[in-house]
Amino acid sequence: MTPIRVLLADDEPLLRAGVALLLSQADDIEVVAEAGDGAEAVEAVRRQRIDVALLDIRMPKVDGLAALEEIAAVAPEVRVIVLTTFGDDAYVARALRAGAAGFLLKDAEPTQILHAVRAATAGDAVLSPRVTRQVIERSLAAGSAGFAGSGGDERAARARERLRALTHREREVLVMLGHGMANAEIGRRLDLSAGTVKVHVSRILVKLRCANRVQAAILANDAGLLAE
Repeated sequence: MTPIRVLLADDEPLLRAGVALLLSQADDIEVVAEAGDGAEAVEAVRRQRIDVALLDIRMPKVDGLAALEEIAAVAPEVRVIVLTTFGDDAYVARALRAGAAGFLLKDAEPTQILHAVRAATAGDAVLSPRVTRQVIERSLAAGSAGFAGSGGDERAARARERLRALTHREREVLVMLGHGMANAEIGRRLDLSAGTVKVHVSRILVKLRCANRVQAAILANDAGLLAE
C-alpha cells in the first residue's frame, strides 16, 4: 500500500516535531513536508503530491484559513484537517464552508490523530461524533451573526431547495449525520448495515454537492432539518 502523504503546517516547531514523530511510526503514513505558515503550506502543495494537510488556524504571514481556501482552489484533491481549539470558534464556520475535511483538537490523543488522517483519506469524518457535533454547533453559532434577517432567510431557502433532491431515507441519514453520528451508529438506529449507510452518505454528498459530511451537516442545519 502506498503511504498516505501528509503535510504538517504549524508555527510551533515543537508541536510539528511531536506530530511528525507520531505519524512516522505508522507504516501507512509518511510526513513528506512541513511548513511554519500558510504560505509555505500552499507552496508545498504546489510542489509535490499531498494527500492530507494538517493546518493550524493561527499562523503568521498567511493563516490556516486563507491557506485552506487557496489549497482548495489549486489542489481540491487534498484533504485538509484544521488544527484548532474551541477558542477558535469565530473562525471555524469559515473553514467548514471552505471545504475542511474536519478538525483535530491540539490536545487530541495520538490514536485520534492517526485515525483522523486515515479517515480523511477515506472521505470520512475525522473526529469522534461527540466532538464533531460540538465543533459544528459552536462554529455555526459563531458564524451565524453575519447572516441575520433576509440573508439568513435566503440561505435557509437555498438549503431547503437543495434538500428536495433527497429521498426520505436519505433525509433520515442526513439528520443523524448532522448530529454527529458515525455510520455504525446510524446503521443501528435505522436497522441498516454500515455499508448501506455509507452508500446513503455517498449519495447525499453527491446530491447536495457537498465535499464532506461536515458541509452536509451545515447545509442540514441551514435548512432547519436538525431542529425538526
